[in-house]
Amino acid sequence: MDLLVIGGGINGAGIARDAAGRGLSVVLCEQADLAQATSSASTKLIHGGLRYLEQYEFRLVREALIEREVLLGNAPHIIWPLTFVLPHVSKLRPAWMVRLGLFLYDHLGGRKRLPGSRGVDFTKDPFGAPLKDDVRKGFAYSDCWVEDSRLVVLNAQDAREHGAEVLTRTACRRARRGDDGLWHASLEAAGPGGADRTFTARAVVNAAGPWVTQVLGQVTGVNRPVGLRLVKGSHLVVPKLYDGDQAYILQNDDRRIVFAIPYERDYTLLGTTDKLYESDPGQVEIDADERAYICRAANRYFKRQVNPDDAIWHYSGVRPLYDDANENVSAVTRDYVFDVDGGFGKDSEGDGGDGTPPLLSVFGGKITTYRKLAEHAMDKLLPLLGTRGRSAAPAWTEHAALPGGDIANADFEGYLADLQHRHDWLPAHMARRYARAYGTRTERILAGAASLDDLGPHLGDELYGAEVRYLQQHEWARTADDILWRRTKLGLHLSEATQDALAAHLGETAGARTGAGARLKSARSQGVAAK
Repeated sequence: MDLLVIGGGINGAGIARDAAGRGLSVVLCEQADLAQATSSASTKLIHGGLRYLEQYEFRLVREALIEREVLLGNAPHIIWPLTFVLPHVSKLRPAWMVRLGLFLYDHLGGRKRLPGSRGVDFTKDPFGAPLKDDVRKGFAYSDCWVEDSRLVVLNAQDAREHGAEVLTRTACRRARRGDDGLWHASLEAAGPGGADRTFTARAVVNAAGPWVTQVLGQVTGVNRPVGLRLVKGSHLVVPKLYDGDQAYILQNDDRRIVFAIPYERDYTLLGTTDKLYESDPGQVEIDADERAYICRAANRYFKRQVNPDDAIWHYSGVRPLYDDANENVSAVTRDYVFDVDGGFGKDSEGDGGDGTPPLLSVFGGKITTYRKLAEHAMDKLLPLLGTRGRSAAPAWTEHAALPGGDIANADFEGYLADLQHRHDWLPAHMARRYARAYGTRTERILAGAASLDDLGPHLGDELYGAEVRYLQQHEWARTADDILWRRTKLGLHLSEATQDALAAHLGETAGARTGAGARLKSARSQGVAAK
């Protein structure tokens, strides 16, 4: 094997996809489910990061803005344009500064698909309807929305279709360099029947996210003087605060911002926070201060007020940022940094290798720039693989659609109309949900079906066996939580009876659901209504 990738978040999946598409033999292992940690706990945006301009992160913003256009073309089913409305508060940022920032935002990345920014008079524009009367002027600009956990799964799916082996719920327990110039790794699968597997690899990528330093020290035994800053970000999901498809970017007195974003038809997503985190990344939870902080930000601007008890769901993630020694947690760089240990292996014919196979560890990064991160990781690794690296194919992902994204002209609405025409028996809301989640791969779920009865067991609401089977066979779904919260967000919409029926269909025991499902059930038990 050429490459062992440890970590099934967006960076690990992206690197595995890139490497497999270049002809390298790749194994990706993830200790839990794909995107179970940080990569499913983002604000779900493909964006340049307007506020990073204040921190002079021009390279990062430019790369992210360019990638925004690339990803929109490669995955138009799970990524789509979103208008952001920025109410202006003069005492926080003067108008000239905001205009300058938006001018740079419009031009740094060679914008092609998205409209430019503009000023907004909230006393006349419908965007002002949800806002308090004293919020009178602002700005509007464009970014994109992404189904973050699905982005991870689609990258892993494409990696497998290019020859990679993807092992979920499989932890790398030990990886050591051998005298043969290769890595020797032991992997252990969780659950009943889990067994150790051993691999040799020319190189290892440590993309373990919040666990990156743990993998460095405990798994590989490599001690490196690199720092990791864990920063918690939390979000609340509340009954929708306003009508319309626009999002709002809300400025706080601490110079941070909170987003308010239309979410899953019935809700508004509020977040995020920035808080130094020093506990177990696997047990991260929102705290009372964060709940209050998010609600204060929303209540400062919106007529419809919200309090922490209104939340029907919440989620938190830990950002594994490179420690740049910045005392302000919110100003710690979101750019990615590679740490490379080792060089040529002994099997690098004629290269004078020293027998030290390379280890590349990934720190930081944004979901928006994951594809460029993967390309740059390969730029680092391939020269360290000697002749094997030189024989690899060139970079290829810029113009390659992700699974389901091969939609003509990236015209999602056109594809949806055609899908509904060809399957006129499928309810419109199901057709849209399938198309948004699976794109052209919807055809695999509907193959041979001429009615809802042909979609297999009806588990309740709009969930049928054909979709569950597809997720099991093609997207590594094993548990109800995998399906309800990472492959989809049906956990917000399906009745508890349907969720229990899904769990039973998958062979789970009663009460087995954890994580997001348990948090939502707890919210409901406290009298918070969920539609």
